[in-house]
Amino acid sequence: MGMSASQARFLSLTARKTNVEYEGQQINQQRTALSNESSNYYSQLASMTVPTPPVSADYMKLTYTFKNGNEANTITSLIATATTKDDGVYMLNYVQKIPDNTMVVYGTTQLTKLLKPNAQEGSKNHEDYDFYLREVHLQASYDYDDAANADYADIRTHLIAAGINEADVNKMSDTELRNKAKVEAQYRALAVERYSQDDWYVRYQKDSNGAYEPIYYNAKELGNADFNEETAQTLSGMKAYIFGETTRTKEIKNARAMVEQDSSGRYISISILDEDNNPVKYELTTTTQNDEAAYNDAMNQYYYDKARYDKQVQEVNSKIEIIQIQDKNLELKLKQLDTEENAIATEMDAVKKVISKNVESSFKTFNA
Repeated sequence: MGMSASQARFLSLTARKTNVEYEGQQINQQRTALSNESSNYYSQLASMTVPTPPVSADYMKLTYTFKNGNEANTITSLIATATTKDDGVYMLNYVQKIPDNTMVVYGTTQLTKLLKPNAQEGSKNHEDYDFYLREVHLQASYDYDDAANADYADIRTHLIAAGINEADVNKMSDTELRNKAKVEAQYRALAVERYSQDDWYVRYQKDSNGAYEPIYYNAKELGNADFNEETAQTLSGMKAYIFGETTRTKEIKNARAMVEQDSSGRYISISILDEDNNPVKYELTTTTQNDEAAYNDAMNQYYYDKARYDKQVQEVNSKIEIIQIQDKNLELKLKQLDTEENAIATEMDAVKKVISKNVESSFKTFNA
C-alpha cells in the first residue's frame, strides 16, 4: 500500500471511529433519558398511598335503649333543633318492639293427600281430600261457640280424630273438654285475624310437659300444594302454625324529650314530653355495637381504592418494563459499537505501522 493510499485509509478509519464514538454518545444520552424517566416512575410508585382495610374497632357506635313495660325501645336519633336547643329539648325518634301473643310458624311437615270417597279424580278442591300426617287425620278446626249446652260427645269425637289418645279424651271432664274446644277456637280466631285465611285444619301433639297442644294448617296452602303422584305426599314441607310470641315493630318520630348526662357526657336517662309538656322519665341502657353499615361502606371503599391502586401500579410497572426493554436494546447496540470501535482501532494501528514504514523507507531513499 502506497503512502497516499495509507493516508486515505487512515483518514477514513478516523472518520469511522469518530462517527462510532458519536453514536455511542447518543446512545448513552438516550439511556440517561430512559434512566431519568424510569426514576420518575419509581418516585411515582413510592409516592402512591397504599390502601389499608378498615378496622372494625373504628366503627363502633353507642346504642341507647329504654323499657316501657314489656316494650323495648331503641333510640335512632336525638337532635337539638334551632327552636328547642335553648330549652334543652331534643327531637326524638325511636323504634318500639312490642311482643304479641299470636299464631306463629312452628315449622314445616310433610303431608299425605288422600281423595275422599265419591270425590272426582284429579279434583283441585282441597275439600275433596283428606290430609294425613303420620297416620293422624287432620281435622277442620272445631267451631266452638261457648254455648252452655256444649255437645261434649261431639267435642270428644273431634279431639280423638285430631290426634289425642282416646283414653286421654275419655278421662277429661266436661269442663276440660269445653276449655279444650274453647282454646282451639280462640287460636283459630287468631290465625284467621293474622293471616286473613278462614279455613284451618288442626291436629294435636304432645308438648315437652306431656300436654296436648293444637297445631294448625292452612286449608288454602294445602289445596295449592304440589304432591308426588306415586306417594301422594307433598313435594315440600307444609307450614305448621302454633300459638306463640312474635314482635311487632313501630317507629315513633318527632317526639320531644329531655336527657340527663353523666360526667363523661353519656346519656343516663331520658324524659319524653307528652302533649301537655309533662315529662315521663325512663332510665337509659347503653350498649356498644358494631356499626355494620358504616363498616361495610368503608370496606367497599377499600376494595375500590385497592382496585384503583393495583391498576395504577400495574400501569406504571408496564411502563417501567418497556423502558427496561428499550434500555436493554440500547445496551446491546452500544456493545456492538464498542466492538466496532475496537476493530477500527486495531485496523488504524496496522495502517499507522504501514505509514511509518513508508516514511522510514522514503527517508532512507533520500539519504542514499
